[in-house]
Amino acid sequence: MGAGMIDVLHHNKRAWNAEVEKGNEWTRPVTPEVIAAARAGEWSIVLTPTKAVPRDWFPGTLEGCELLGLASGGGQQCPVLAAAGARVTVIDNSPAQLQRDREVAKREGLSIRCEEGDMADLSRFADESFDLIVHPISNCFVPDVLPVWREAFRVLKPGGALLAGFNNPVIYLFDLEAYERGELIVRHRLPYSDLDLPPEEQRRFTEGAEPLEFGHTLEDQLGGQLAAGFQLTALYEDRWALGREDPLDAHLPLFLATRALKPA
Repeated sequence: MGAGMIDVLHHNKRAWNAEVEKGNEWTRPVTPEVIAAARAGEWSIVLTPTKAVPRDWFPGTLEGCELLGLASGGGQQCPVLAAAGARVTVIDNSPAQLQRDREVAKREGLSIRCEEGDMADLSRFADESFDLIVHPISNCFVPDVLPVWREAFRVLKPGGALLAGFNNPVIYLFDLEAYERGELIVRHRLPYSDLDLPPEEQRRFTEGAEPLEFGHTLEDQLGGQLAAGFQLTALYEDRWALGREDPLDAHLPLFLATRALKPA
């Protein structure tokens, strides 16, 4: 089954709606205590599983900051940043994930604009609309990451920043079933696509309503930002939380986050 035989956007919308129903950790809204702390100036967010984004990656103040949460539904990052003073818009492919943000906004009296759509198509937004884009790990759910970077660059104001998290592509080299058993068996090449798996293995996703994933090369993740016009200013790596068993995590960090500026 090739890329032309399945609508990835539609499939992943349904899959992430299902993840909300399952209670996936990235679909659980923040608590009232987290929002109260953010209003008092004590806040942090993650782009990757555990490491907080350094505060110096953000503007000196979020008051009045026009902020886009890019594929950032789930009631986590965007409500915190709204409580800290930003004027927040979140775009996400999953209506259920956006509903999480609406739930927190209603509960806490926050103003968050929620837009359903494709992270690679921001045509509803004018050029130079935002001061800051927050993009937690999510571009593994689109076949081509380069349009994501180009659109992010277009909608940022000069001097604006893109804060992005993404997977280390090495995780996609291994046979998935063996990986889940704790075995590291190299099977695939990069770039990786679930759509290139044999039909019998694709049923895991198409029948089990699991999101389809794509492993983008570092050339496309990092070089793609540079090609779009960004200037990379900072980078860090991250791992799963302690106690989570993963056969590869003990050997190297599985996640990266970058800060990139649109030149003024």
